[in-house]
Amino acid sequence: MTKYLSRTALAGIAIVFAGEAVATEWNVSLWGKRRAFTEHVEKLAELVSSKTDGAFTMNISYGGLSKNRENLDGISIGAFEMAQFCAGYHRDKNPSITVLELPFLGVTSLEQEVALSMAVYQHPATVADLSRWNATLLMPSPLPQYNIVGVGDAPETLADFEGLSVRATGGIGAAMEAIGAVPTSMSASEVRQAMDSGVVKAVSFAPHAHMSFGTIENGTWWTTNLNPGTVNCPVVVNSDALADLSDEHREALTSSVDEALDHYIANYNGATMDAWGPALEERGIKQVTFSDEEIAAFKEAAAEPAAAAWLEQNAAAGLPAQELYDLVTGMIAEGS
Repeated sequence: MTKYLSRTALAGIAIVFAGEAVATEWNVSLWGKRRAFTEHVEKLAELVSSKTDGAFTMNISYGGLSKNRENLDGISIGAFEMAQFCAGYHRDKNPSITVLELPFLGVTSLEQEVALSMAVYQHPATVADLSRWNATLLMPSPLPQYNIVGVGDAPETLADFEGLSVRATGGIGAAMEAIGAVPTSMSASEVRQAMDSGVVKAVSFAPHAHMSFGTIENGTWWTTNLNPGTVNCPVVVNSDALADLSDEHREALTSSVDEALDHYIANYNGATMDAWGPALEERGIKQVTFSDEEIAAFKEAAAEPAAAAWLEQNAAAGLPAQELYDLVTGMIAEGS
């Protein structure tokens, strides 16, 4: 046996030595703190350990292994075996999955978000796209439609967003720009400081993130029904590490995904959303609801131009952009 083992071998791939299998140990790079957004990863680790009687374990780190915008890079070099990231953090690195971040797609539930994501993740073009980073997409982190918490005077019409600095990434940023706002992309962990310092006056998040990252602590208003879209934040594994798993451990991992996602959705639709309304009321945050006419005008201004731009850019880059777009919009039209 050689004196030195590769990083992958050391990281927890099952090795047979003296007739016994050495335990598999994976490092998992997340960020922030444990919250609704990470519950499926926590549940996955629990299930995998249980199914293997503790022989396959996951060490989950919240920011100790990498910055969130560098998680895909870390996966590519085998710095850790599993990570979570958001497509909008680096659209050029994962253009195939950014189709899921286009504004006003019309997704109505977390269950539908999962179905759409998994369909896109399994498309050959997406598999090839992520393989450039030695990454295999494992599962999404389904999020509801985003809305905005802000400070200062509450907007009364969409015109009031003109010039407003808003933390918004991906397709949501494009949608906000369409109504005159000034979108700024930054990681979730930077948002509270940016609000406190006045770098941004408003933040686009899903409810759990508004609570977890403190925007409602100094926010004065919240939009109830802008619903411009959401972000897509997959959990990926290092492809070499996945291939090197024993059949038993690989089965324990892949067979646990559905149950982990079911747990995530039940927690989000239950505990997280149950806490959201009271959290706003306790802080006296004004809830802003726009008319159907204004929302329709917002959608008209943002949806079609964003889709057209996405199709043109990604087709030129060699992706089957129309095919991916038709896959997503077709499933939504069918109610899948």
